[in-house]
Amino acid sequence: MKEGLSVNAAQQRLRYIMSDMLTGFVAFFIFNIVRFFLLNGNQPAEFMWEYVLSGKLIIETVVVPVGMLGIYWLSGYYNLPFGKSRLQEFLVTFSSSVVNTALIYLVLLINDQTGRRTVNYELILSLLGLLFIFCYIGRIIITSFALRHFKAHQWGFRALVIGATPRARATARRLVEGPSRVGYTIVGFVTIPGEENDSVVGGDVYSMDEVERVCHDNKIDQLIIAQKSYDENKVLNLLYHLFSLGIPIKIMPDTFSFITSGIRLQDIYGEPFIDLTTPSISEASKNIKRTIDVVASLLMLIILSPVYAWLAVMVKSDSKGPVFYRQERIGLRQVPFYIYKFRSMRVDAEKDGPRLSSDDDSRVTRVGKILRKYRLDELPQFWNVLKGDMSLVGPRPERAYYIAKIMERAPYYALLYQVRPGITSWGMVKYGYASTVDQMVERTRFDLIYLSNMSLFVDFKIMIYTVNTVVRGRGV
Repeated sequence: MKEGLSVNAAQQRLRYIMSDMLTGFVAFFIFNIVRFFLLNGNQPAEFMWEYVLSGKLIIETVVVPVGMLGIYWLSGYYNLPFGKSRLQEFLVTFSSSVVNTALIYLVLLINDQTGRRTVNYELILSLLGLLFIFCYIGRIIITSFALRHFKAHQWGFRALVIGATPRARATARRLVEGPSRVGYTIVGFVTIPGEENDSVVGGDVYSMDEVERVCHDNKIDQLIIAQKSYDENKVLNLLYHLFSLGIPIKIMPDTFSFITSGIRLQDIYGEPFIDLTTPSISEASKNIKRTIDVVASLLMLIILSPVYAWLAVMVKSDSKGPVFYRQERIGLRQVPFYIYKFRSMRVDAEKDGPRLSSDDDSRVTRVGKILRKYRLDELPQFWNVLKGDMSLVGPRPERAYYIAKIMERAPYYALLYQVRPGITSWGMVKYGYASTVDQMVERTRFDLIYLSNMSLFVDFKIMIYTVNTVVRGRGV
């Protein structure tokens, strides 16, 4: 039986990292030899080793490959250890080598300027060529190693098919017998309530209530939705129940609206599945976005610490109760977390149960009105961003109580679990706070548009509009 890829993914990722470090070391060491002859061509060759093995260059040779790993990580290459195309591998490796070359030149080689433009070009091109060739060769060897295991049926995705109809059985057969570069092992099928199941489907058949246990016990790598007919609301309700498993969920592109708006084809030889758990943003953009989140939130927590202290005094002196308000929200892949705010309401604001706020809400304190107008009550959420619960930009997280009500009206809300919720969002910029469930549904439409158009540029625009909203006091 094939091993589940979740077992091998960490090892494969480590192989790439170790290879990049080793090839980076070799490439930079050879570059220093080339560097000697380009810069000191008039000196005898016996001085080369004295130059290359000098203390300064030894430190550079050790430190530079480690530093290059940061760029390789930002490129998103390590995110998905399996399933890369040859072209993707080539382009990502080359672009990473260009960035590393530029950084090394600006940080280390700028002082090696000779006044001869040809020599400067030769330094840059030789460094770029060595970094790319060695890194690419190392990665190709490791990728080929993985492909041999796939072809020998030693590795493969352990998949659970959601559906137990003839269509599901046909999908499973294509996965196992198809020409994909990666293999599949079908662990079993899951019956969908309301569908007529195939009594001779073959393999183990489970109910929806057993999915979590089966995924855990069998180390499932993928969930494949194979319904008899793709009713959009049914698919979205399925997603709502499956997102919390944290496993990629895929579906055939039989319908083209909410759930297929961001098709990303990776394996042209295999089944053209749509990954419903992955937003339409590149792996590099994901890593850069997270890096910006961490750096920006850390800086804001430090820079705004005097403001935090002042607001804490104002909240405490205005009404009885704690300075901060903590409330459970639902985040990425339906994982609950506690969101933090400066308290803007009375302590007993929800003694009669959950209730949305409105413009003239009597529960809001005097200071709370100011906090909400300028959205200062949201400032503690930079801590949520730093922890990884949230992002600077993303759909606003809601409480489970209201999510259930939203799902009754708008099942597409389930798609928002693909990304981390944010301090600000397109919905907050375009619509603002919601005082009814209907308004929450309307705001969700803007967040869904954001999901289909995610990019670092869009995030930047949303942050600019958010700053404008805060400065103008239009938070309420």
